[in-house]
Amino acid sequence: MTDDSIFDRTTTRRPGARRPPIIDQDGNEVRQGMGGRGGFTASGPFAAGGAGAGTVFEFQSLSGLSFGPLTREQRFARIDALSKLLDVAFVLPGTNIRYGIDGLIGLVPIVGDLLTTAISLWIVREARALGAPKYLVARMLGNVALDGVVGLVPFAGDAFDVMFRANVRNIRMLRKWMEKQPRL
Repeated sequence: MTDDSIFDRTTTRRPGARRPPIIDQDGNEVRQGMGGRGGFTASGPFAAGGAGAGTVFEFQSLSGLSFGPLTREQRFARIDALSKLLDVAFVLPGTNIRYGIDGLIGLVPIVGDLLTTAISLWIVREARALGAPKYLVARMLGNVALDGVVGLVPFAGDAFDVMFRANVRNIRMLRKWMEKQPRL
């Protein structure tokens, strides 16, 4: 029995017919490639298409996502989107007041505030990984600390979370700093 025979039992195909593309769970096409960056090795009868031991496949994203290290722009876009989700994702109906999941999660006493503070600290860590100087990181940490401490006060802290928007402030400061940096 060949490695291909397990697949031939479930589907019939013409000899020499090309197999349809293999799509992973994220919608990315898996192509047989040279095994460069982002590839993986499949072996045995369950290798994609029954290709056999040692076959190397390479992911090619259909949605433009990358499986390798993120660029500076991609990292910044990721933390920018997260900060908007935390602080300004929704609008209070009938008003112009914007709020995010930070204000909602913060309604859960102590645990909610600790969780959102941890996420905010991760954003600051990513800013440091982008090369933000220590003075900027210190200011960002001050915003997160103020947001976290005042957020612990029931209801008044949640109103402060909605108005202060520490994460959006931090991203604004980071963006301003990044715009001053020379392009590589």
